[in-house]
Amino acid sequence: MNITQLLSRRRALHAILAGTALAAGLVSPTLAYPERPIEVVVPYAAGGGTDAVARAYADAVRKHLPQPVVVVNKTGAGGAIGLTEVMNARPDGTKIGMGTVEITMLPHMGVAKFGVDDFVPIVMLNQEPAAITVRTDSPWTTVEAFLAHAKAKPAEVRVGNSGTGAIWHIAALSLGEKTGAQFLHVPYAGANPAVADLLGGHIEAVTVSPPEVAQHVASGKLRLLAVMSAQRAPKFPQVPTLKERGVDVQISTWRGLVAPKGTPEIMLSVLREASRKAVQEPAFRSTMDRLDLNAVTIEGDAFRDIMRRDNEFFKGVFAKLPVATK
Repeated sequence: MNITQLLSRRRALHAILAGTALAAGLVSPTLAYPERPIEVVVPYAAGGGTDAVARAYADAVRKHLPQPVVVVNKTGAGGAIGLTEVMNARPDGTKIGMGTVEITMLPHMGVAKFGVDDFVPIVMLNQEPAAITVRTDSPWTTVEAFLAHAKAKPAEVRVGNSGTGAIWHIAALSLGEKTGAQFLHVPYAGANPAVADLLGGHIEAVTVSPPEVAQHVASGKLRLLAVMSAQRAPKFPQVPTLKERGVDVQISTWRGLVAPKGTPEIMLSVLREASRKAVQEPAFRSTMDRLDLNAVTIEGDAFRDIMRRDNEFFKGVFAKLPVATK
């Protein structure tokens, strides 16, 4: 096929896509998308990690879109309120959301009426594993020693998490279920107060993400024993994975842009192309580095595969683990 034929076929394909979107009343005949500002709904409060990623993205992508991206926080019900608003939005590309792993958890907790297929994945921007962290003056220098103690002394090891049923609680529950270790689970209103109590010696460990303890690991107050991911955390290459130690537990949180089901592919393509450029902006990379957040770029079908995999995982988790969800 010569270049003229290739261009002709490409123009024909664009015409078909444009006609479909136009017939649905979603885009203009000129396909000048976006013609209005794009609202990104963050389902959590301002100042948190998800909000920080969203705002760093919004600042970076402005160079690569003709309209600004505006971050709006819609909180409540563990993220269900904001995510439900995104699901119910008109699929015209003017309202998208900052999705998190909770998309795959909340439906199985009985607090959300949406499912993973109610959202179209655009691009994942960040992914962080759970990690086992203890004080540096604790008796455990390896994850094997930590787990052996938790097996020998049932419920003596107090493990803090970011709230009952939250991702880091599920991480500790899954670790116990997989290994036979018995922890006393202590819920907090977020990861920060859990880490504060670990520093104060009120609990023995936390199962939050590496960035949430990075400052105290760097200062020598806390020790990371292992991360719950397939590969070692890029910013903590010296810390082994649980899988390396013979325990196949992989639990991560992630953050990424999602759109309402039915959003035309031509709009999603615009957003993905702009996002590829945005995540390479020095300001975006600098913000992620400053927050010790692991930046990733996982698009489309690969992102959807992760969502569906996590959905099946958490469906099984909430069916058998002792979590009050309804």
